[in-house]
Amino acid sequence: MAGSYDDRDGKIWMDGELLDWRDAKVHILTHALHYASSVFEGERCYSGKIFKGHEHSLRLIESARLLDMKSPYTAEQIDEAKRQVLDANGFKDAYVRAVMWRGSGDDMGVSARKNPVRMAVAAWEWGSYYGDAKWQGAKLDIAKWKRPSPETIPVAAKAAGLYMICTMSKHAAEEKGCSDALFMDYRGYVAEATGANVFFIKDGEVHTPLADAFLNGITRQTIIQLLKDQGTVVHERHIMPEEVSGFQECFLTGTAAEVTPVAQIGDDWHFQVGPVTRQIAEVYEKLVRE
Repeated sequence: MAGSYDDRDGKIWMDGELLDWRDAKVHILTHALHYASSVFEGERCYSGKIFKGHEHSLRLIESARLLDMKSPYTAEQIDEAKRQVLDANGFKDAYVRAVMWRGSGDDMGVSARKNPVRMAVAAWEWGSYYGDAKWQGAKLDIAKWKRPSPETIPVAAKAAGLYMICTMSKHAAEEKGCSDALFMDYRGYVAEATGANVFFIKDGEVHTPLADAFLNGITRQTIIQLLKDQGTVVHERHIMPEEVSGFQECFLTGTAAEVTPVAQIGDDWHFQVGPVTRQIAEVYEKLVRE
């Protein structure tokens, strides 16, 4: 499948029914378009099975709750919607996007209690998120923006509004020839990339930022458990930028990113695509295809 995302063949599940791809539309006065009242999930389907699909459905519902939206569907119903989309499009290996938002209704202001909560699921075939960086190591810019304090926004929600600075930072990174950008948080600690969590390795031990100001990714949690299962020491902690130069390896994790090694951050921080990164990437690749 190729071409503009609004002009493709296929089916999209929307509010309980399968629609032709081009007919899955919303009104210009949809609340989410104006006030970012939208949450979503990104998932990968491998050989016909969505990895951690039910966990993603549960998180979608929780993200909606954190934005004061009540999901009109149970996790089981969301699971079924995703299955219908994959079947209708004939996909075995695909990226799945489930989104829930406040639609248009009687309210058109900051308050939107009278507007319905709507939901859609789309899927498409998608290769490596970072292209050749998946094998060669990504180059990251350092974002000028910071991840916000939990006192300012529900950082545990996978909410569309939280990605505004991600889009701007990724654009800035791409203009410099980088694949992505690394954020610090509001306190100055190393946080995450625009759509992936970050891990560092030193002397065989793994260090990753404590997820207290950004989304604790499902892939992040999976990788931490895999590392611990194989006997690797994992430190979840606050990491200062001045520590980064002392790490030997670095990699990113996420549903789209999977496990992607990092070769460089900014102008001064360089890493080898080393054995710990390669091994955990292989273990993860095997797990998602079981």
